[in-house]
Amino acid sequence: MTFDDVREFALTWAEVDDGTSYGTPALKVRKKLLARLREDNDSLVLFGIPHDEREMLIESQPKLFYFTDHYRDYPIVLVRLSKAKRGIVEPLLRRHWRTLASKKAVKEFDES
Repeated sequence: MTFDDVREFALTWAEVDDGTSYGTPALKVRKKLLARLREDNDSLVLFGIPHDEREMLIESQPKLFYFTDHYRDYPIVLVRLSKAKRGIVEPLLRRHWRTLASKKAVKEFDES
């Protein structure tokens, strides 16, 4: 999986736009960060992952999920895109999209 793969499915959701963050490609919802590519071009910074869930993800799939000390205090997990499958990344990303998108966009998504 690549960031372009992530971009392709995420841009089908309402209110998602291409952007940049820290000089890297990013996806935003109503100007708020949904996800971004790290400088290594293989790691997706995935927001909205509570600490306890992050620990469980890392423990269960350490080759796929990880974090660095920089992200220790934030609800973020890093995903190695070269090891990722859409079926794992998309639901986590969509869950965060639901917290950023308007109620109208979420309702329309649920009804479609």
